[in-house]
Amino acid sequence: MRRRATLMLLSVTLIWGATFVWMRRIMLHLNADLDALGWTSVVAFLVGIRFAMATVLLPLLPRVRASMASKEVWSAGALLGLILLVGFVSQMVALGDIDPSTSAFLTSLYVVCTALLAGLFGERRPGRTLWLGVALATLGAAFIEGPPHLTWGWAEAITVFCAVCFAVHILLTQRFTRRYDPLGLSFASFLVLAVASLSLSLLTLRGGAGPVDLFNLLSRPGVISPLLALSLLGSLVALVMLNLYQRHLDPVRASIIYTLEPVWATVYGLMLGLVPWTWWILVGGGLLLIGNVSVEVRSTIEANGERHSVEGLPSYLSTHER
Repeated sequence: MRRRATLMLLSVTLIWGATFVWMRRIMLHLNADLDALGWTSVVAFLVGIRFAMATVLLPLLPRVRASMASKEVWSAGALLGLILLVGFVSQMVALGDIDPSTSAFLTSLYVVCTALLAGLFGERRPGRTLWLGVALATLGAAFIEGPPHLTWGWAEAITVFCAVCFAVHILLTQRFTRRYDPLGLSFASFLVLAVASLSLSLLTLRGGAGPVDLFNLLSRPGVISPLLALSLLGSLVALVMLNLYQRHLDPVRASIIYTLEPVWATVYGLMLGLVPWTWWILVGGGLLLIGNVSVEVRSTIEANGERHSVEGLPSYLSTHER
């Protein structure tokens, strides 16, 4: 199950890397609307529609319908959805005042935050191998787009807050998916996130515009197809897989896997001519891969060692412990 969970979370990063391309295509078609309606309003609307479309399909599953009667599932799912929204919004607001490489570096600090906060959430404190993976993953994410030009200001502080939100989301996902049905949690969090995002988009509209102006964005050429991909793959498939499988891994290990997202985003960008080639891609991507491989190799050795130590016990004790 640990190996399957690792492969599934790797698949999640493959999908998340593609969301960079889909979101980039949408934004290219909405340049004029971003100025007229406001950056925050447009992006919050797109996030809301993205998760609203993902929410529609989940109630078709019997497990989801059964979970809808649980107050605990709704409370936990609402908390997950709101924390994810705060992370999205804080990152989105800060992007207007810092360059993408700095944003990528500061956002990647969620790996460090996950390791630092693990003990507070009742998780095992990371050992030396995990800390090495955390360090390599953070450095790799920092330099894959070139050296970050870091000067501390309000935008940098908000982006660090975004990283803390993503770390808390990882740790709470770990806690809640062990207690409640992951599919029910997915539905509740998606629904809360969609409603909150759409509400935010209305509250931040500029120049007397109304809901009709926002929904007209969906009729723009080149918007609906990538938005459907974001919804069905980036939200429904990727986040449901995350909720189903992250609980089988250490949360710090999972956070290190998630840092592979910029690697795939860069690969897709290079293939489509959206990202220029630099040697920093090799530096950052290499550090990310080394960090992940070192942790995975060490985890496999430790897992095999634990299995052999149990198999070496006397039969009556081995059976009892299992």
